Amino acid sequence: MAILLVDGGLDITTNRIKGAGTEPLNAAWGTGTQTTATRTDTGLGPTTVEKDVDLTTNTGSRTAGTSTRQTTNTTNDTYQVVATRTATGAGAVTVAGLFDNVTIGSGNMYTKADFAAVNLAIGDAIQFTWKVVYDN
Repeated sequence: MAILLVDGGLDITTNRIKGAGTEPLNAAWGTGTQTTATRTDTGLGPTTVEKDVDLTTNTGSRTAGTSTRQTTNTTNDTYQVVATRTATGAGAVTVAGLFDNVTIGSGNMYTKADFAAVNLAIGDAIQFTWKVVYDN
């Protein structure tokens, strides 16, 4: 899974440096046919739909993750978020992202990742780990 820091993520980053905005640690997932993620994407679409943990509705909440600073190449050059989402309904997840708001349909997307479908039954979980490296 390749993680893409989208243009909105750059906006979040510079806003946070200025001491404003909300930390982007809210995990979302989506279902549907995926197209290649682009920097200008603002949501999990265009052909996928963000879903709640029941995998059938596109309203509800995202899952708050835990953020840390990690070292990849230089001390503390990596922003990492780990979040686990557990399905309350069955479906195939094909995309995930981080947002600065917990409510589906609100806030700004920070990162997006598309991947081959992961088929989930009720009670199955996916633990997502996002690592955004800020290094020269």
